[in-house]
Parts: sequence; C-alpha cells; structure tokens
Amino acid sequence: MHTLSHQEFLKSKKKKMVSACINHLLTQPMWLILVSSLGFLSFLKTSTSLLKWVYATFLRPKKNLKDYGSWALITGATDGIGKAFAHQLAQKDLNLILVGRNPTKLETVSSEIQAEHPGTKIKTVVFDFSSKASAGVRSIIEKATEGLDVGVLINNLGITYPAASFFHEVDEKVWMDIVRVNLVGTSRVTKAVLPGMIKRKRGAIINIGSGAASAMPSHPLFTIYAATKGYIDQLSRCLYVEYKRCGIHVQCQVPLYVATKMTSRVASIQKSSLFIPSPEAYAKAAIGRVGYEARCAPYWAHSIQWWLACLLPERVLDAWRLSVGIHRRGKLTAQVRANL
Repeated sequence: MHTLSHQEFLKSKKKKMVSACINHLLTQPMWLILVSSLGFLSFLKTSTSLLKWVYATFLRPKKNLKDYGSWALITGATDGIGKAFAHQLAQKDLNLILVGRNPTKLETVSSEIQAEHPGTKIKTVVFDFSSKASAGVRSIIEKATEGLDVGVLINNLGITYPAASFFHEVDEKVWMDIVRVNLVGTSRVTKAVLPGMIKRKRGAIINIGSGAASAMPSHPLFTIYAATKGYIDQLSRCLYVEYKRCGIHVQCQVPLYVATKMTSRVASIQKSSLFIPSPEAYAKAAIGRVGYEARCAPYWAHSIQWWLACLLPERVLDAWRLSVGIHRRGKLTAQVRANL
C-alpha cells in the first residue's frame, strides 16, 4: 500500500487550502472582492512609499560629492542655510567659492571655515543680486570659476517681503528685488556654471526652493516670493530632464520653516524645534540627498509635514495660509501704530 511522504502530504494540504480560499472568494459578492482588492492595493502602495521614505531619509548611502568636482560654489553664503552648506561642504573636503553681497560677512565665514578646515581653499565673490547691474553676474561668476573644477552649485539665493502684505500694497522696488534675486540671479549663476559641467560631463546643481511653492497650494500675502520659488521648482525639474544625460544632476530641495534670520523676521520664529531645524541640521540632511531625486524635502520632519498637507483639501490649506498672512500683517500694523 502506497503511503504519502511527509513532503507530499504538506504539498497536498497546501493545494487544498489554496483551492478552499479560491472557492470561498468566488462565493463572495463582486463588490466586496473589488473593495477588498482596492484596500489591499492601497495598503501595499502606502507601505512601499513608507519603506522608500525610511530608506532615502535614514539608510541610503550619501554620494561622494568630490566625484562631481573639487570645488563648490554657494550663493547667499553669509547667513543661514547658505553658510551652513559652506561648512558642510568644507567637511567633505571641497574647496569653496562663496558668493554674497556683504564683504565683511564673507570674510568672517571664510575665516571660520579655514580655522576648522585649514586645507580648504576659499574664494569669495562680492555681488549684490538685487542691484540693477545684476546682468553682469554671469561674467563675474565665469571669471571667478575659470580653470576650476566646479562640481557642485548651491543656488541658495532668496529674499522675501519685509512683512506680510497684499499684492497691491507691495512697493515695486521690493518685488522687483525679489524677482532679480530669486529668479534672475539663480538663472544667471546656473547659466554661468553649466558649460563647465557639460564639458566635464559631471556636476550637481542644488536649487533651494520653498514649501511656500511646492508643499502649499498658495502662500497669500507673500505672493511674489512664492511665485519666484515656483519658478525655481519648475526650472529645476526641466533642467533635471535636460542635463541628466550629460552626467549633471539638478535637484530642487524644498525646505519648510528653518530657523534663519529671514523666517525670524517674517514668521517670528526665534529658535529651532522638532519641525523647525537649525540651518546646520537642515544642511546636514540636505547634503545626504544630493544626487538622487529631482525634488525632495531633505529634512525628515519637513517631509512628514508635506505629506500631512497633501491629505487636506486645497481650500482648507488656502484658508489657513490666508489667515496666517492676515494675522502677521495685523501684528505689523499694531507694531507700527505703537511706535507712532
């Protein structure tokens, strides 16, 4: 008499279980099967996205930035995020070209970095991007980078309104300065550095965007600022597609609030917290994302805030941002009256 082996018995049992499951499913209403399938696919998609986020944020190895070139150019390098980037890149053994409008601050940042990293070569370029002579910045940058292996460009240029204001209240000089700095300045610096990267067939261009344009559907009472950052977001995406085949990675990094002088002035943020990193904490996270996605929120807490914002209807976010802008405008009006 033939008896089944243990392995054959398990195989037969498994077949029976699968057959029973299939028969059970076939007896269920079609709408229930459809809803269950959609639920499973939704769960699978969410789980996959979560695992990808954890890997990219905490586990993925950082690129060796020296593979792009031995020099990095940073605009807006005297304060906040730009200054923090300069320190981080010096730690990666990159030589630096620091661009800013204040020669004293440039010298201070340069001295601080060389004190910590004596082997770092540093060049400084003094330039005011808000001036009407900003058209000349391209030739100035080309001259400053001539003969240098500039592999990393950090476009950190960015200014905003002095205070929350409706569009019709904004002085023309204020919004024209924002356009010159955020939009025109970034474009011209990029155009100056790109040819060398194309020739060497390698490079990384990091454009600092803003949650005001990428994470939020609107940013009322700071309209021109948000619009110029929207330009940066789309410029970055298009350049990413254009130059990826040339070995050049273009990325738009999207910070939300960071504890800088600019956010202190317009948003009354005085210190860092869980969701508001210091410039140093932000730059450290940002360095780890270079060379990967076309757009990202490098700081982990910012990406969570962005995800939560995506769950809300746009009209809710619009109403919230409008109320915040009006509140900030009201505080400024009260301060002005108190000083009269």
